[in-house]
Amino acid sequence: MATPMVTIVGGSGFVGRHTVKAFAEAGWRVNVLCRDTVAAEFLKTSGNVGQVVLQYADITRPETLEGKFTGSDVVVNLVSILYQSGRQKFDAINHRGARLIAELAKKAGAKRLVHISALKADAAVHAQYGLTKTAGEMAVRDVMPQTTILRPSLIIGPEDGFFQRFGRMSMISPFLPVVSGGRTKFQPVMVTDVAAAILSAATRTDALGKTYELVGEKIYSMRELLEMLLRITGRGNVILSLPAPLASVMGFICELLPFPPAITRDQVQMLKVDNIASDKSLRLKDLGITTTALEAALPDLICRFQTR
Repeated sequence: MATPMVTIVGGSGFVGRHTVKAFAEAGWRVNVLCRDTVAAEFLKTSGNVGQVVLQYADITRPETLEGKFTGSDVVVNLVSILYQSGRQKFDAINHRGARLIAELAKKAGAKRLVHISALKADAAVHAQYGLTKTAGEMAVRDVMPQTTILRPSLIIGPEDGFFQRFGRMSMISPFLPVVSGGRTKFQPVMVTDVAAAILSAATRTDALGKTYELVGEKIYSMRELLEMLLRITGRGNVILSLPAPLASVMGFICELLPFPPAITRDQVQMLKVDNIASDKSLRLKDLGITTTALEAALPDLICRFQTR
C-alpha cells in the first residue's frame, strides 16, 4: 500500500508545526505550503529524510498554489489571520482563500479536506474575522460537501498568542489589561490535542462532512486565566479592566502601527461573545482524543516567566 500524503497549507505556523509532527510520526508523507520556506526548514526534522517537503505558496497569489496539491490524499487548511495588514485581508484569506484551497484540492483529486475554522465565529456578528470565517466554512462545504470542519477555542501551547504574550507583558508592565472586566469565557484546548484531532479527522470515515468543536474540559473567564498565570509564575501584576469603548479606541491606534497590534477593534468585538462549546456539539472525544488538562500542562509552558 502506498504511503499516504497530506498537504498542509499554512503548515509553518503555531498549529501547523504540531500538525506536521503528528502526520510525520504517523508515517505520512507531508507536503507543507507556506510563504517562507527558509524559516520553515526546521519542520524537516519532524520526520525522516525527505518525508517532509516544503513548497512556497501565498494564498493571496492563486498562481503560486497551482499544481501544489498533486498526489495529495488529504488537504489541511490552517491558513487564517486575526488582523489585517497589507495584502492580508480577512475576506481574501479567511473566505476566498478557503474556497480556493477547496477548489484546488478537489481539482487535484484529494479524497478529504480538513478545514480549521474558529469556535463561535458565527456569533460575533459585528466582527469581520467571525463573518469571514463563517463564510469560509460555507465556501469549502459548497465546493467539497464532505469537508471536515474543526472549530477550536483558545489554543494553548509553547508558541501560543495568549499565555506567551501575557507572560512577556508581565515581565515589563505592572498591569495586565482585560476588556470589560475580563468576563469573556473560554474553553482552552492544547495545541497537541488540536493536531491529534486534525490527524484523526483525516483518517476516520465517520468524520466526513461533520463539524467538531475542539475545546478543553473546563471553562474559564479571561480574568481567571490571567490569575492562573500570575499564581503559577509568582508575579504580582494588577489586572486592569478597560471599558470596551476605550479598548476599541486603543485597537484603532494599534491598527495604525507597522507591527502586529496588541489588540484590534475586531478583537474587541470578538471578546463580547463567550468562546465555549455548544451543548450538543461533537468534540475531541468523538475523534478518539483524550483531552489534556490545562492545569497539568501550563506550568511547563510558562515556567520562563516565573520570578527568580
